[in-house]
Amino acid sequence: MKKSLQRSNIMYIPAILLIIIFVIYPFIKGFSISTTNWNGFSQHSNSVGLDNFKDLFFDQNVRQATINTLIYGVASTIFQQILALSYALLLNKHFRGRLFARTFIYLPVLIPGLVMGYMWFFLTKFNGGALNDLLIQIGFSPFFWLGSKTSAVAVIVAVNVIQYVGVSMLIYLAGLQGIPVMYYEAAELDGGTPWNVFKAITFPLLKPAITTSVTLNLIGGLKLFDVILALTGGGPRYSTHSLSTLINSTYFQGQNAGYASAIGILLFVVILIITLLLQFSFKKWED
Repeated sequence: MKKSLQRSNIMYIPAILLIIIFVIYPFIKGFSISTTNWNGFSQHSNSVGLDNFKDLFFDQNVRQATINTLIYGVASTIFQQILALSYALLLNKHFRGRLFARTFIYLPVLIPGLVMGYMWFFLTKFNGGALNDLLIQIGFSPFFWLGSKTSAVAVIVAVNVIQYVGVSMLIYLAGLQGIPVMYYEAAELDGGTPWNVFKAITFPLLKPAITTSVTLNLIGGLKLFDVILALTGGGPRYSTHSLSTLINSTYFQGQNAGYASAIGILLFVVILIITLLLQFSFKKWED
């Protein structure tokens, strides 16, 4: 018995080593860099203590990027869940062409985020963009889709939803197919309406799928990077930056690796807090 326990404990070592190498060590190293004024290139740097973290609270760009990060995470998650669940309920039924529809909705997931961003950049360009060309053809004036903070943020959220709604759809389809058919047959015999059946059977039994989908979507939205980089580059005037793209801009364009690391620590804390709150809420909800 003791030998089997020792062998099972040994099996944890590779996982622990991977966590130490790829999670714990980078975090400690990143925090160490965040207490310096290192520019990211030179071999020398000076310690500045916690000054970089103090500057975060007074930096308007960081404040705006934090708000945008929350918008990208929360708004994308809400719209993805509504669309994905609707798609799953529809495509869980038997009809001709449903496999094609599933494939079509899931297809954007296979496209790299940077490519997806550039595709939509050319669609939403003011001059020569496909959307504006279509508006002109039907008699409307062209719209500056990426010219203001509000419209640019909305486009980024929409692109993120379109790209990853297929993942949530598959999660919900798996959840729907795990619900025993006899529950629906019993509800039909009792004369239950579609809404009552959804409320009493489908939705409660989809709670594990909802938890998984919301968690994955929210974390992905909070880390959104490549689509923003391709569509707006954080502009106009830093107004569409997420914390991820602001880290990139601060490090490479601002040549301030110490401050970029401090922003990275902030992003880690934001995701950690939101994830813990989410898991705690879902645990109570599922119980």
